[in-house]
Amino acid sequence: MNVVMIISDTFRRDHVGCYGNSWIRTPNLDRLAKQSTVFDRCYTTSYPTVPNRADLLTGKYTFAYFGWGPLPDDERTLPQLLSDAGYSTMGIVDTPFYVRNGYGYDRGFDDFLWNRGQHVGPERDAVTETWRYEEDRFAPSTLAAAEKWIERHYREEFFLLVDTWDPHEPWDPPAHYVEMYLKDYDGRPSPWPCYCNWRKGGLPKEDVERAHAHYCGEITMVDRWVGRLLERIESLGLMEDTVVIFTSDHGFYFGEHDMFGKGIQECDDGVKVGAPPGRAAMKGQRIFRDPATGKTSISVAHWGRSPLYEELTRIPLLIYVPKAKPGRTDALVCASDLMPTVLDLAGVTAPDTVQGASLTPLLRGERDRLHDFAVTSWPFYDLGESIRVVDDWERKVDKPLLSAITDGEWTLLYAIAGEPVELYNTVTDPEQQQNVFTENHELARELHAKFVKLLTELGTKEAFLAPRRQLL
Repeated sequence: MNVVMIISDTFRRDHVGCYGNSWIRTPNLDRLAKQSTVFDRCYTTSYPTVPNRADLLTGKYTFAYFGWGPLPDDERTLPQLLSDAGYSTMGIVDTPFYVRNGYGYDRGFDDFLWNRGQHVGPERDAVTETWRYEEDRFAPSTLAAAEKWIERHYREEFFLLVDTWDPHEPWDPPAHYVEMYLKDYDGRPSPWPCYCNWRKGGLPKEDVERAHAHYCGEITMVDRWVGRLLERIESLGLMEDTVVIFTSDHGFYFGEHDMFGKGIQECDDGVKVGAPPGRAAMKGQRIFRDPATGKTSISVAHWGRSPLYEELTRIPLLIYVPKAKPGRTDALVCASDLMPTVLDLAGVTAPDTVQGASLTPLLRGERDRLHDFAVTSWPFYDLGESIRVVDDWERKVDKPLLSAITDGEWTLLYAIAGEPVELYNTVTDPEQQQNVFTENHELARELHAKFVKLLTELGTKEAFLAPRRQLL
């Protein structure tokens, strides 16, 4: 089996037609879904971007032992194992962190193409000022490069990873996509997310809605170019022997839970809104530049308590396997399962280090359940530690970051003992509006016990495990 894995960063599950959305245009992914197994309850494991890629490449729950940073030298990766088995392995990405800062997430590929520019500042400006047509933009050019690579290598047995950062912010699709979702669009660029409660941050609701329209435009743009790649696979006669996977790493809040972002960022001087980051003034400081006025301000940024609700954690997953019966499954699965799944489909033995489970029994209809629960977690950090999350700028961790534990009906949001606890019934309360922890302590304890058991089995170091042994 050849394997094409497509990752689209920050792509919300509930923004796709095959997952019930009736107003955002995703015809190509919907067509792929009709040929695939559609996973209704897939959860990202380590959160956000870089920890997720670590899970996808290693098949492990990396949040328990390392965070946003370089891939450890001793990790055995999916492309490395496939290359050793004789596959041609290629990575084509515009997600910037594979190679930035010596992160080494390109390790193990026979060849690798980084489509540069997805980094706010001079690098991005140098690329975007050359744009003229839709095909010049990041997702289109990345997926077009993948299309060309397959055309040259279709006779080989291959693994191709395509990873586009769109629809991650900044949202700048061509105007014709924004016009699909914003009546009387006036051409103004999308506002920058405030990464906080948008009301407290001083943003008008119109700004959140305008940003969302740009985001939806990028969703449809990504769908179009994924469709182009799928058409190329079909036209080369590869659908009979090629697995196609489409997924994401997490979602984004556009006003849900009063948040605009994917985490809570707090600044010493109260500056939270209005502009992409400029350059780092010094360690722990950032210069904010308002694109409308050109004014700058300096603030020290911190990560606050950032809840992991299902808008972030529950991700799309479509897996097309030749000759497999298409359908849907509500089995609990997670991002760490994809690496052993690809190895299984390729006939390559997974190393003992893998902690995820192959999804092939679900794909073949041999089982209808795989896991009893799923975990999504920020990496475990020490309080006061400076970390790089979302971009290259450092922020301190002032509050313990959360984990979400779900059994498919109940979801527990938990950090460490002594911190606030939230419990939701995601069947009766899918928007997670009613925290019912007070009335359901025993259910919360059961989910917490599963979490602690998992951390123990993963060999989590005591410094991280000790504060998480107790629920309260």
